Amino acid sequence: MADRSRDWMRQAEADLRHARNSRSLRDFEWACFAAHQAAEKAVKACFQKLHAEVWGDTVSLMLSRLSERVAVPRAVVERAKILDKHYIPARYPNGFEEGAPTDLYTSEEAENAITIAGEVIEFCKGVLAG
Repeated sequence: MADRSRDWMRQAEADLRHARNSRSLRDFEWACFAAHQAAEKAVKACFQKLHAEVWGDTVSLMLSRLSERVAVPRAVVERAKILDKHYIPARYPNGFEEGAPTDLYTSEEAENAITIAGEVIEFCKGVLAG
């Protein structure tokens, strides 16, 4: 398997930039989803670097699996659980009893998701550098 970790990390950083842009546009649900995507791709970059495979979209579970290969701070896994909750409800109205995600997501949630995604990316950059 070719090492595509740099490609995955570049896309993770682009997704985080998209999250920030979405927050600026007040598209808070998209900011949360893009932050999740950024973290997911950063973790997948780590697996690429280690020549290992991982499937799925649950960032916290992937980080837990990564901890079998490298030391992953428990706090990073726990904070990733917050991002995992944005994977589906941020995009689909049936994630809630009533209302569209665009009506329900807040600036604070977007800011928090962006911060957490940045933390995951920074952790993953350390893994790639090691």
